[in-house]
Amino acid sequence: MEDALLPLQPSFARQLTNDWVDAWNSHDLERILSHYDDGVVLISPVALKLLNGDGTVRGKAALRKYFSRGLDAFPDLRFDLIDVLWGTETIVIYYFNNVRGSKTAEVILMNSAGKIRHVWANYDQ
Repeated sequence: MEDALLPLQPSFARQLTNDWVDAWNSHDLERILSHYDDGVVLISPVALKLLNGDGTVRGKAALRKYFSRGLDAFPDLRFDLIDVLWGTETIVIYYFNNVRGSKTAEVILMNSAGKIRHVWANYDQ
């Protein structure tokens, strides 16, 4: 994947999103994590429920544990991309999650190296 140059270009946003969805659908944890910065911060209502904290996952090591838990619990997990939107340094990945039976929008803030450094997950139910 090409390096991200801020402001983001539509081609980079689409390429990253397609790679990210494909990685999740492959259930390859290392491939999924390759998209994230070591200091990533993820904020999610699901993390709030599962981790008994404030809904925040900090750092790639914690993200590895969190994602691994989800992949183990849901072996048939699949994301179907609905749309991708982009701004100058953010991307919104809008997709259908077959396990939850719901739509999700993840707002991701990119760093200049093309890695995800912050994520806000939003759900329709």
